[in-house]
Amino acid sequence: MSVQDVIKNSFLESYGSIYTLSSVVTMVIVLAAALLFGLFICLIYNRFYRGVVYNRSFAVTLVGMTIMTAMVTMAISTNVVISLGMVGALSIVRYRTAVKEPLDLLYLFWAITTGITVGAQMYPLSVIAAVFMTLVLVGFNRRKARGNLYIVVVHYSDEDAYDMIRRAMGTIKYRVKSKTMRGNTNEMAMEVYLGNKNMAFAEKLKDIDGVEDVTTIQYDGEYHA
Repeated sequence: MSVQDVIKNSFLESYGSIYTLSSVVTMVIVLAAALLFGLFICLIYNRFYRGVVYNRSFAVTLVGMTIMTAMVTMAISTNVVISLGMVGALSIVRYRTAVKEPLDLLYLFWAITTGITVGAQMYPLSVIAAVFMTLVLVGFNRRKARGNLYIVVVHYSDEDAYDMIRRAMGTIKYRVKSKTMRGNTNEMAMEVYLGNKNMAFAEKLKDIDGVEDVTTIQYDGEYHA
């Protein structure tokens, strides 16, 4: 039997079985399961997002990516001809959208792999993977949420204020990131880790003689002592 005969028989067998009632029900179940898993991934993304600007379109993309991957997996698993054509078509596609948050790649691969496992009807694997991924995200999120991290920019006019600023910080953990001198005005940028403390230190810095202004910026980072 030649390769052409194999491809022809595969096409005829899949064409006769793909439109039966049981296969249609299976398709609906698989796509519905992909939708539920995609919504779950989107929910986890919304819950643990820690970036600067939330992108709603990316959250919707996670749902659509899960469904479409499940659809592709079902298509290539039922027909040799379609699988070869799908591989050829996808090989020429290039995605050039920049991913701003490295953690977004994790959610993209989670959506893609979940779509593959759901399309292959490996539902237990999808559920177990979702549980493990959620536990990982919860664990690292709790570790990171133990305190708030700020960039504090202070403008002061004399060097005496510098020593007073250091004393005003007290027991608060901080590191001087940069210090710029422009004429009579000095600018100092500090990385401040507050933990569970409040922002009262900013008021103390502002009340120091020689301090012109204090700017506090919260950012999503990690403090290294």
